[in-house]
Amino acid sequence: METIIIQDTDQDILDILKFALEEEHFSVYAVLERESNFLEMIEELRPHVIMLDYRLDGQTCINICHQIKAHYPHLPVIAMSCNININEVYGRHGFDDYIAKPFDLDVLYSTLRKYIPRKS
Repeated sequence: METIIIQDTDQDILDILKFALEEEHFSVYAVLERESNFLEMIEELRPHVIMLDYRLDGQTCINICHQIKAHYPHLPVIAMSCNININEVYGRHGFDDYIAKPFDLDVLYSTLRKYIPRKS
């Protein structure tokens, strides 16, 4: 089963994402705000994708992305944001992709499938 770590500042969004992704047979580890050390979580859980809330405080989120990429350069990190210019800034900050909030579940699934192909 493919594992996804999701960090968000909103518990309701985490709950919705966790439910929706588990229905699609992903294993989801939800993290509220900055409660954990991402590098330790990655080492332990070996996720296929990480999704970070860009609203967390853009710079903090960018720093977390840089830390992850320094240790795991091939691990996809996706920014989630309601920031209207996220499509212009995600790449220059090291993110592999972005999901605009509010998000459509079909867009969420197709974005994740770019990085986690369906098993036959």
